[in-house]
Amino acid sequence: MNREAGRPRLWRRLLDGLRRLGSDLDTAHRRQVTDVTAYELRELENAFALLVLGSFAGVPAPPSFLAVELLPHLQHEMDVLMSRARDASDALAEMVGVLDID
Repeated sequence: MNREAGRPRLWRRLLDGLRRLGSDLDTAHRRQVTDVTAYELRELENAFALLVLGSFAGVPAPPSFLAVELLPHLQHEMDVLMSRARDASDALAEMVGVLDID
């Protein structure tokens, strides 16, 4: 009888251990997927920077399909770029004003 009483407890501990193992594997897998996605996003941002500024340094541009794929991820950067372009003052007008040329 004593043996029979210990079996449900053994199965319960075994099931709890399997649940913890599954939970730990799920957490590790999710963390790894998140890290890989963040790495891919950083690489896509680097490719976008090369696409935008690479011609100034003589670096060949990446394919255009890659630039189109990057645009939704860089909405904030594009907003900042447009804001700076919109709010930028006219440098030539400032120079003419300093030199007092009519």
